[in-house]
Amino acid sequence: MELMDRGARGHEALMSAKDALLQNAMKQKALAYARYSGLDDSEQYRLLVDSDKAGAQGLDMAVVNGAIGAYWGGEYINDFVDKGRTKKVYLQAEAGFRSSAEDFYRYYVRNSAGEMVPFASFLGVESITASPKLTRYQGVPSVKIEGEAAPGQSSGQAMKAMEASAKALPPGFDFAWTGLSYQELLSGNQAPMLYAISLLVVFLSLAALYESWSIPVSVLLAVPTGLVGALAGAWLRGLNNDIYFQIAVLTIVGLSAKNSILIVEFARAQHRAGKSLAAAAIEASRLRLRPIIMTSLCFILGVIPLALSSGAGSGAQNALGTVVMAGMLTATALGVYFTPLFFVLVVNIFRKPRSKGGK
Repeated sequence: MELMDRGARGHEALMSAKDALLQNAMKQKALAYARYSGLDDSEQYRLLVDSDKAGAQGLDMAVVNGAIGAYWGGEYINDFVDKGRTKKVYLQAEAGFRSSAEDFYRYYVRNSAGEMVPFASFLGVESITASPKLTRYQGVPSVKIEGEAAPGQSSGQAMKAMEASAKALPPGFDFAWTGLSYQELLSGNQAPMLYAISLLVVFLSLAALYESWSIPVSVLLAVPTGLVGALAGAWLRGLNNDIYFQIAVLTIVGLSAKNSILIVEFARAQHRAGKSLAAAAIEASRLRLRPIIMTSLCFILGVIPLALSSGAGSGAQNALGTVVMAGMLTATALGVYFTPLFFVLVVNIFRKPRSKGGK
């Protein structure tokens, strides 16, 4: 989170707002901690160079700045060869002559006439307390706040807790999410749209495959049987609604539809062969029970290592493995019963308007 001074209240007011925000944040149960991602204000030296006095003594400001940088920060001069090795030459004042602000008054710089001019004749030093690093975000002064969700709390809950703490900010201050939190906020808002698009693509694909609008509906009605297990598995293991959970849910949508397709396709073929809808659905469930169980068990056994993994990266693996495994269990156990039921109901519903029109 970036805390911004949009009202140009000044650095001290920004630091006070930061302290107040952190105090409010630590009262939130959803947060394990919240801290300022920076260094506290410390003593610094402000150099007050009188350009008029320096110019009167034949000094150019570029020369003055270069001398200050060389004395305190060092300046590269050249290289020389010593015993077959190339070494660098740097110019810098000795440590004992650059340890306090008063040392500036001991320096000299050569002017355009070749004379040595003391710094004390045109430079003043002022001791101040300021931030070692000044940051800006969206063009205004800002400070970066970092935090972590408390155990058992999701990152989304922690973000809401920080937003609640930021409501007490003084006028002129605002906040904005950055980095992973900003990406999570965007992805969270897009999740319902992605689910809807995924279901629409599956529906249109099935409609093109079967050249029917009713068959895809009966297939998609069985998708909730897998979602029930996915939600139950995530709840039992205390998983969060993160990106890995959402990927697993999309996977369950496809796998649940796959099991339904196996039954619906055979039921449709049996019905075209002359059997009634109920008899065709029951016969399709009996014929496709073994393939459904075999394919589902293969997938479930394949994701068990993900659900039980530990160590680095285990959080993502546990989320994917647990949600997919639990979803496939319920999709297999419930789908073989509900898919034939949905097939019969949907086909009968879509038949009625046509029969009335025929009459």
